[in-house]
Amino acid sequence: MFGLSKRDAGLLFVVALLCLFAPFILNPFPEGSAMAQFNGGYPDLMQRLVIFGIFAIGFNILFGLTGYLSFGHAAFLGVGSYAAIWMMKLLTMNVIPAIMVSVLVAGLFSLLVGWISLRRSGIYFSILTLAFAQMSYALAYSVLTPITGGETGLQPKYTDPRILDGALPAGQSPRANLFGLDMKASTQLQLGDWVFTFNAGYYIAAAIMLVAFYLSIRIFRSPLGMMLRAVKSNQQRMNYTGLNSKPYTLAAFVISGMYAGLAGGLLVAMDTQVGAERMFWTASGEVVLMTILGGAGTLIGPILGAGFIKYMENIVSKINDNVLHGWFSFMPDGIENFMVTIIHPFVGKGWHLTLGLLFMLVVIFLPGGLVEGGQRIGNLFRRKKADPKSPDGTTTTPAE
Repeated sequence: MFGLSKRDAGLLFVVALLCLFAPFILNPFPEGSAMAQFNGGYPDLMQRLVIFGIFAIGFNILFGLTGYLSFGHAAFLGVGSYAAIWMMKLLTMNVIPAIMVSVLVAGLFSLLVGWISLRRSGIYFSILTLAFAQMSYALAYSVLTPITGGETGLQPKYTDPRILDGALPAGQSPRANLFGLDMKASTQLQLGDWVFTFNAGYYIAAAIMLVAFYLSIRIFRSPLGMMLRAVKSNQQRMNYTGLNSKPYTLAAFVISGMYAGLAGGLLVAMDTQVGAERMFWTASGEVVLMTILGGAGTLIGPILGAGFIKYMENIVSKINDNVLHGWFSFMPDGIENFMVTIIHPFVGKGWHLTLGLLFMLVVIFLPGGLVEGGQRIGNLFRRKKADPKSPDGTTTTPAE
């Protein structure tokens, strides 16, 4: 189906189902219950899950296939965002031109950065990409303020000269749309104590993510993907055979940058405001964590990693002392205060500590990320089913 093997088509189908039923999957607890704190089925979070999934998918094409670790991918995210917001200010609030231009501009910028950075490999390549990202951030924050808005950022205004849109009444805020469909348009479904929100912007972003995921599968299975794996395996030996690896690594870098630009354009489509903070080095580090946590070099791993981190960022970070006291209110005061004191450093503003500990555990015990964890669990159940114990307590086949 669509040029995919049965296994890859099944994986694409699973991701499509997860995207389609995300409002139900992310809202497992009834409204008003103590556990409703962990519901994540609201539009802003769901949009970020799929958008940063695109960002991580693109980064995985570079890092997962070639082994080149970029510490500056947030620069392409930011460049794509700025390109999109200027299209909305000058041309139209329709998100299609904004997204197309964000991909194009990010691709051209990544071509320049990659052409220079790929002259080196290893840690030197990583430092070069980090330097480009920080220079881009500095330019956006303090030098190119007429274009980027500096520290205040940019957002559409009713006075902007949009060529294809009609004039807006004074004071009315422009809203991103898809041929008239408001990106913030939502409808709610109430089933008993559960409330599910279906947002137009989320489903548009999810559809684009599915296309991006499909393209990544085709890249992984293509001759280009095979050449990129050869680069990761032993680039020096590949060069000795007479094959020039530079065009392949540059192609991977540009494709990865275009994915980042697509994510940046979608961020603007969902929230029409852009700031230089999207280009800061922490944003580049975040996509590295997403990819490694989910499983670098795997297809679905970056999506899982992006979803996990964004869920923690938006849910665990909101658990404050008042919520903790509510959880342990049934305990005696002394024990309640003790439990709150113990858990307090790991939630709220300290959610990064929890993420760091989980990341350490994954790297130590699951080098293949969350995907490897799922595979181990699946293999455990398959082994139990395939190797039932004999009456004397021994297995019918020797252990591997």
